[in-house]
Amino acid sequence: MCGVSLDSVEDNRVFAEKFRFPFPLLCDTTGAMSMAYGAAASAEDQYASRYTFVIDAHGQVQESIDTKDPGGQAADLLDRLI
Repeated sequence: MCGVSLDSVEDNRVFAEKFRFPFPLLCDTTGAMSMAYGAAASAEDQYASRYTFVIDAHGQVQESIDTKDPGGQAADLLDRLI
């Protein structure tokens, strides 16, 4: 599991530490990953839409979820995946 943000390395480090993320928060400073996954429309976007992608062991996207409630969704996903 990981998170992805358009923010800088330093901004993401501070944010992840503040909220004690138990997973890596990756930096997509060019927006390339966000655009490839459809979470951002262009490299000029300041924020990507919040999506959750379930990716299998072969790198295939099995599910794409428009994330409305990250905390609640995480529990639901864990219940379904375990």
